[in-house]
Amino acid sequence: MDHTMTNFDVKTASESEKEVLIDSLKLAFAADPATRGVWPDPHKYLLHFTKFANAFGGKAFSSNSAHYIGNYSGVALWLPPRIEPDVGTLIELLQETTSEETQGIVSMVFEKMGGYHPTEPHWYLPLLGVDPLYHGKGIGSALLRHAITKFDTDNVLAYLESSNPRNIPLYERHGFEILGTIQVNQFPPIVPMLRKPQTSSS
Repeated sequence: MDHTMTNFDVKTASESEKEVLIDSLKLAFAADPATRGVWPDPHKYLLHFTKFANAFGGKAFSSNSAHYIGNYSGVALWLPPRIEPDVGTLIELLQETTSEETQGIVSMVFEKMGGYHPTEPHWYLPLLGVDPLYHGKGIGSALLRHAITKFDTDNVLAYLESSNPRNIPLYERHGFEILGTIQVNQFPPIVPMLRKPQTSSS
């Protein structure tokens, strides 16, 4: 059952590739429980995802920490220590595109997410996704390995919130540990995960 491959060509994206990478993420997150919990209507999801992804993880492009597999089948947007998502734009987007009820729920989710973020310097993974056509081929693992190798070398923490329970085993295999579960009303659960730097014993 382990289809993990190790020969994927992981590249760092330029600003000019932002649109292509975000289109790949749009495919990857089309069935994501939390994202579709915000925009269950397919047209609204397709219409607003680009602005959402730009606000949530877009600073990865200017930070040279937007990674992708050579054919754009998988994408990871990492934010370096002290670089934060554009929360103001996220809130504005929610106000413009969702109901007051959804805004209230997501605001509570964001508030609880903030309580789990490490206070010490850390890399943050707002978005990692693989085109469903390429699921099960080890692309997510290749993207994670590419990043955490550097984090281990630099001896720095990594942090994420898993918005899909199916992805938790993947993150656990790469050293992330569950910190808790964020559950607000009937909104899909969000699982914060932290990875401490690891050194090879061999």
